[in-house]
Amino acid sequence: MTITRAARAAPRWLVGLSLLSVSLVSIPLVYVVWRAVDVPLSQFTTVLMRPRVQELTVNTLGLSLAVALSALVLGVVIAALLSRVRFRAAASLLLISALPLAVPSYLASYGWLVAIPGLNGFVPSWLLLTAVTVPYVTLPVAAALRGTSAEGEAVARTLGLGPLRAFVDVTWPQVRPAAVAGALLVFLYTLSDFGLVAMLRFETLTWGIQQSFAASFDRSQAAILALLLVVIALVVVAAERSARGQVVTSRAKLATREPVGVITRTLALLIVLAPPLVGVVAPLAGLGARLLEAQTLREIDFSRLGLATGATIAVSALAALVALVIALPLAALAARYSGRGVGSLETLGYLPHALPGIVVGLSLVFFSLAVLPPLYQTTAVLVFAYAVLFMPKALGTARSSIEGVSPDLVNVARTLGARPFSAWARVTLPLALPGLGIGALLVAIATMKELPATLLLRPTGVNTLATELWSRTSAGEFAGAAPYAAILVLVAAIPAMILSGVRRTAKEEL
Repeated sequence: MTITRAARAAPRWLVGLSLLSVSLVSIPLVYVVWRAVDVPLSQFTTVLMRPRVQELTVNTLGLSLAVALSALVLGVVIAALLSRVRFRAAASLLLISALPLAVPSYLASYGWLVAIPGLNGFVPSWLLLTAVTVPYVTLPVAAALRGTSAEGEAVARTLGLGPLRAFVDVTWPQVRPAAVAGALLVFLYTLSDFGLVAMLRFETLTWGIQQSFAASFDRSQAAILALLLVVIALVVVAAERSARGQVVTSRAKLATREPVGVITRTLALLIVLAPPLVGVVAPLAGLGARLLEAQTLREIDFSRLGLATGATIAVSALAALVALVIALPLAALAARYSGRGVGSLETLGYLPHALPGIVVGLSLVFFSLAVLPPLYQTTAVLVFAYAVLFMPKALGTARSSIEGVSPDLVNVARTLGARPFSAWARVTLPLALPGLGIGALLVAIATMKELPATLLLRPTGVNTLATELWSRTSAGEFAGAAPYAAILVLVAAIPAMILSGVRRTAKEEL
């Protein structure tokens, strides 16, 4: 059953709560813009014209573009192979191809640095970031290919076109929006990455912001660089949303997978497995080898490890709860009502998607010192930063789950005398709870892996698994970092497995 959104005016209380949500998540962007605009124009121009700043900008744009293009090509090729070539375990291969999404980029770089301590520069950064971001292209393109028929390609083949030319001329136009949207997400991910490029000593804008903040009492340069990064990111997000809106959603006859020779199938399998091998297997193998060293096992500080694990779980749970509370009004508004104002509020709710973690962290440092000094370097500000960064992850799933609850059920409750909010809380909320839980789990997983905002905002003496891993690897203590990396993988895997089980149950119920 299709549930349409109402064109009638939304209740004032819901609009008010939605405006409050948007205002909260806009604090970092508004403050960093205000901070940068407050800088004299002459100083602003001077900072932007510095050769060092221009070098960081070129490095950032060059790496982001290179990773996005390579992920686009490799992701489309992998999706096409999984959709068009007959493998014995095609569904399992698609799942394996998505594994790099579960590994933080800085953890992947840590695993390779264990094996090759001198690894650094553009090429390693490009290859590793490509490996961990390819699924952003592979998954949507594979989904789009499942909705297209191979009959057009077959007709093109009978007209004398080769397999590649037939795919480019017939199928590519249908899956291009999904591929471009995925590539733009890869660009945005690379733009905001801090841990991997810092570990591999390839200096980008995120590195420059962190250094400017840490090395000077005058944080104006950090604010200017943050604003520059935000401007680039906002342009990319606008393009991503535009491309995403064009994705083809029509259903077609499923494409038949073609049988191929052993050599061709082996080469195809190697291409499909290359990103997981580079981004997951090799780093985790390095981690395991270092973890099993006798000296490493003897030197583990279990008390410190336990504190970091507890802090990671606690802030992740709090962030998931806060992000869900902030997202709920916007999700309910967008799910039930339509109109230009509603659309604008929903778009603003996705604004944090454009904000790199280091920008959110830096802006909340400025904000807490200027407006709420007692909250500076407290858990409250750190959790709020996580909620701002990852609220869009909860917003999308919350809206979908609320939209799936029939308004007729709420109307029945109203006829029985329940007030609007009471009817919503008693009927819609319980039925939408599984989807809301998925959103919360997505936020928790992302929080566990977050690094740059945590480095800037964590309370003194409080460390998460990510910051402990970072501090040891940045000092070259790879053996000491191994236990924290291993526990981080295990802790992040728990909500991921729960999430997988919830989604599998939902599919079975459908």
